Amino acid sequence: MLDMYKENILEHWKNPRNFGKLQNADSVAKEVNTLCGDEIQIEIRFNSSHVKEIAFSGQGCAISQATASILTEFVKNKSVEEIKEIRREDILEMLGIPISPIRLKCALISLDALKSAASKYENGK
Repeated sequence: MLDMYKENILEHWKNPRNFGKLQNADSVAKEVNTLCGDEIQIEIRFNSSHVKEIAFSGQGCAISQATASILTEFVKNKSVEEIKEIRREDILEMLGIPISPIRLKCALISLDALKSAASKYENGK
């Protein structure tokens, strides 16, 4: 079972979903992991208070990039309120593999960027 999750992470790393930039994004946020150099930028276009389109860009390890891909797929059509409720445990469950304490920041960097972008949108309305 663990191999299936590893394959899923490798698939999202090699063929990331929603990778790129959005024109006319309603909100943009970038996070950097200064310990390892991972960078994730999230760009969102909202339809009312729900995610209409989302994209990410950046660089880093397989965990950070795959998580961003998985997370951007997960939050399509979700509301700002639903985004605010996503927890680190949810991310770890989506990944489905044990994450060491050293790699935890890699796994959570896209969630930090996502929540920051959603908060900026909510506060800017």
